[in-house]
Amino acid sequence: MADDTVIRLTDARLALDGNAGRVDILKGIDLSIARGETVGLIGPSGSGKSSLLMLLGGLERATAGRVEVLGQDLGPMGEDALARFRRAHMGVVFQSFHLIPTMTALENVAVPLELAGAADAFDRAQAELAAVGLAARTHHYPAQMSGGEQQRVALARAAVTRPQILLADEPTGNLDGVNGEAIMGLLFGLRDRHGATLVLVTHAPELAARCDRVVRLRDGRIEDEALRRAAE
Repeated sequence: MADDTVIRLTDARLALDGNAGRVDILKGIDLSIARGETVGLIGPSGSGKSSLLMLLGGLERATAGRVEVLGQDLGPMGEDALARFRRAHMGVVFQSFHLIPTMTALENVAVPLELAGAADAFDRAQAELAAVGLAARTHHYPAQMSGGEQQRVALARAAVTRPQILLADEPTGNLDGVNGEAIMGLLFGLRDRHGATLVLVTHAPELAARCDRVVRLRDGRIEDEALRRAAE
């Protein structure tokens, strides 16, 4: 894998067993993503966008082909090894937040650091919450926060480990325009602050337009790719 390539998929395929039998979700994906690049995955519902993101994060396992992340072939790795690798190198943000309801914002953000054995987990979590504008909400529980605030907590949790790769699945999908715009700014700010590679699934044209490159999927295949702006 080239020095500036952090993600490479070679003829990656994903098939899942459904009620009607085996379903081919991804049908031979070839894709390379460079360090620090922002890539938007777009396409109609059912085209395979979220499934592709799950392959990149090791949350789904390719049934054929090769998925390499940071020079590591994810295929042979066991679930525990994948979890450790993801925790060390990736942050993941979902549309539905996935916060732990019995934990405060501070505790939610500190979780990945605690799992990694960081002694300063809560100090770093406090700093990350401040960075997303939630310094005053650290001791609130998810049910006490708005959707926009919950997504900020989820973003802080994904960013607190300073991941090399940030994956986001419809990060603004459950938010109104104002909150969606704020989350967009925070996502791209992470790349600017930490040099993270950002891959996101979105239906929002304005979010896709901010990416360096847009990859359009249709029926489990890459339909086309477009460079949205010159590399900085």
